[in-house]
Amino acid sequence: MAGRRGPGTLGRALTAFVLTASLAAVCAGEAARTPACPPARGELTVEDLPAGSSVRDCRAVGRVVTHDGAGLTVPEPGTTVSVDALTADGSAHDFTVAVAADGTVSYAYDADHARARPRRRADAPASCTDGAYSTAGRKEYGTYEWFLGDGPLPAHLSRAEARHAFESAVAAITATRNDCGYEDTVTARARYLSTTAHEAGIDREARCVRRDGLSVWDAGDIGPEAVATTCSWSRPVPDGPDELLEADVRFNTHDYAFTEHPSDNCTHAYDLRSVATHEAGHVFGLGHAGEGHENLTMYASSFACSAAARTLGKGDVLGLRSLY
Repeated sequence: MAGRRGPGTLGRALTAFVLTASLAAVCAGEAARTPACPPARGELTVEDLPAGSSVRDCRAVGRVVTHDGAGLTVPEPGTTVSVDALTADGSAHDFTVAVAADGTVSYAYDADHARARPRRRADAPASCTDGAYSTAGRKEYGTYEWFLGDGPLPAHLSRAEARHAFESAVAAITATRNDCGYEDTVTARARYLSTTAHEAGIDREARCVRRDGLSVWDAGDIGPEAVATTCSWSRPVPDGPDELLEADVRFNTHDYAFTEHPSDNCTHAYDLRSVATHEAGHVFGLGHAGEGHENLTMYASSFACSAAARTLGKGDVLGLRSLY
């Protein structure tokens, strides 16, 4: 059950770029050299701790590694951690650090990570005709058990109102709620447990910190770029997607406004359930739909004042069916 166990390892169906296992030149007939360890202090970049490095030998577990502004705390061996951010402009902020059982580190991230995308939603295929999807190489094999943080919540909702909104969003994923006529054949399950004093493992720069064993949904300051962010931890499963162990979600109430009832007078607020449904998609293993697929729930922006992402499009449903 996610939220109650330790970390794991994850593949990714995003456009991924894996750094070379050694940055040293290899001469003819010369064995490849192990990458050098980074400085002992401070944050790391993927160049400081290149793919193929040993997090054990370099004592990198627990240190932050970054790429193009996205950051993750290096997990222990046998663990993968991923950050997926929904943004105002639709630019994908996705980054994964996988640490194999032997301590070898590897990375995956969106090649266009830092590039803002133009809004051309009217030119994109309708949600029920667009079959595009990507998956993150992980899934919830049991029941996703989640908690609600005890701090202030989006849209000034009470704890009961926020729970209802988030449960509805999670159910949109587990029941593949759509207006396209697709029946629910997905076996994903979820259960709300309680309020907790624990916080989502996401810092003020939308970076994943050390996990604490509880899957928490809350709100706070995660920097100006992300409207909401999901951090997921998983571990490898032979011949299958990785097993989700914990997934935390945080909404950015410092820089963005949310509403439960978008209206004609709405100018800049984000529909809470649309954003929450998108984040729940990440929880259950969906990746971002890319440019040209702006009408799908899993596009990297939910668009201010729009409630369209509350229900899934064709690609969103097909992605879940491929996993469950």
